[in-house]
Amino acid sequence: MKLSTYFDGKVQSLELFASGTRATVGVIEPGDYTFPTSSEEHITILEGSLQVKVPGKEWQTIGKGKQVIVPRGVSFDIKAAADVAYICYYR
Repeated sequence: MKLSTYFDGKVQSLELFASGTRATVGVIEPGDYTFPTSSEEHITILEGSLQVKVPGKEWQTIGKGKQVIVPRGVSFDIKAAADVAYICYYR
């Protein structure tokens, strides 16, 4: 299991392999963040909500139980107003 920390500890994730698929489970503190992708990301919110801006799309709010899919090879923006928990599967 690998711990990754970003943005001075405001975003943290634990990497795991679920059914042979790489995934991360993490927490995000309030703030605005930009992340690059090297593979397609399927992000599901476990608690809280995020505003997400994927290239070519409008800002959208993703709440508990909802998912956003981010294409490979792009950068995307998120805004968190409160703490958020998520799981992300990499394809």
